[in-house]
Amino acid sequence: MKRSSAISSSELWFFKYYRLVHSARIAVAFVLMFAATRTLDLHDITWPLITLVVVMGPISYWGNVFPRAIQRISGTCIGALSGIVALYLETISIPLLMVWCSAVMFVCGYLALGKQPYAGLLIGITLAVVLGAHEGSFTQALWRSGDVVLGSAVALFFCSIFPQRAFIHWRLKLSDNLLEISKVHHTLLSPNMVERPNIQSKQDQLRRNIIGSRSLLSAASAETKLNLSLLSRIQTGIVNSLYAIERLSDTYWSDRKSHFTLLNSSALKECHQATESMIIQLSEMIKTGKVEADEWQFDNINEVIEELQVLAKANQVQSQASLYGYVWLSIQLMEEISRLHKLIALALNLTSKAR
Repeated sequence: MKRSSAISSSELWFFKYYRLVHSARIAVAFVLMFAATRTLDLHDITWPLITLVVVMGPISYWGNVFPRAIQRISGTCIGALSGIVALYLETISIPLLMVWCSAVMFVCGYLALGKQPYAGLLIGITLAVVLGAHEGSFTQALWRSGDVVLGSAVALFFCSIFPQRAFIHWRLKLSDNLLEISKVHHTLLSPNMVERPNIQSKQDQLRRNIIGSRSLLSAASAETKLNLSLLSRIQTGIVNSLYAIERLSDTYWSDRKSHFTLLNSSALKECHQATESMIIQLSEMIKTGKVEADEWQFDNINEVIEELQVLAKANQVQSQASLYGYVWLSIQLMEEISRLHKLIALALNLTSKAR
C-alpha cells in the first residue's frame, strides 16, 4: 500500500462505521461458507466454519488477519502431518506414539513463546484434532486438516474485499487527536479567558483516546513494514505535546501579574498562533499525505526575553522565573511538534517532499 495516499471519503465512511462493516463482513462470509459446504456436501462442515470465525472474528484489520491466517494454515499443515504420523505410529506401538506426541508438543510449547505463537499453538491443536479421529482413520484426519485450511483461505478472501487497514485507521485517529490537542491549546491559553477554564475531563478523555490508538500499531506495522518503534515514537510525541500544553497552562495561570505580562507579549502571541497553526496543519497532512507549510520557529529568543523583561518591569513582576519558564516550555512544545512533523513525514514516506 502507498503510505502517503490521501484518505478518501469512502475510507472515511468505512472507518467511521468499521464495527458495522466488520460485523456485516463476517455475517456474509459465514452464511456463504455454510451454504457452499452444504451444497458441496463436504465431510464435516463444522471445522471450516469454526476456523472462519476464529480467524475473522476477533480482529478485522488486514495486518492482523493475514499473518493470523498464514500462521493458522502453516500450523494446521504441520500439526496435521504430525497427527497422521501419530496415527500411523499408533498401529505399531503405543509407547512410540507417546514419544512422538511429546516431541511435537515440546515444539508447540517452544514456538508458542516465540515470534510465531499462533502457529505453535495450532500445531498442538491440530494434532489433538487429528488424534480425535478413530484409530487409524487417515481419511478423517485429512478431512479435518483440509477443513481448517479451507476456513482460513475463505477468511482471507473475504477480508481482502475492501480490506480494513489498521494504518489508515491509525492515521485518522492521529489526525483527530491532533485536532483535539489544538482545541485544548486554544482554550487553555486563550487571551479571552478571565480565569483558567476547567476542561480536565476533556483532557483525560483525549489522553485515553491517544493511548487507545496504540492497539492499532502492531497491525499497522505489519501492513506497511514500518518499524514499530517509529510508530510508537509518534504516539509518545503526541502525549508529550499534550503534556507540554498542560504545563504551559499551569505557568500561564500561575500568577496574575505574570499572566498579564504574558498577555501583552506580541512575540508570544505570535508563537501561540503559529503553534496552533502547526498542529492543525500536521493533522491535515496526516489525512491528505501532502506536506504543509514549514514549521514556524522563534527568530530570536533573546528578543522575546528582552520584551518580557520590559513588560515585567512595567507590571512590577518581582519574580520572573515563571516568565522564563513559560518561554522555555513554549520552545519545548514547538520542538516536540517539529519532531512529530519529521516522524510523521517519515511514516508517510514524505521525507523527499519535505526537503
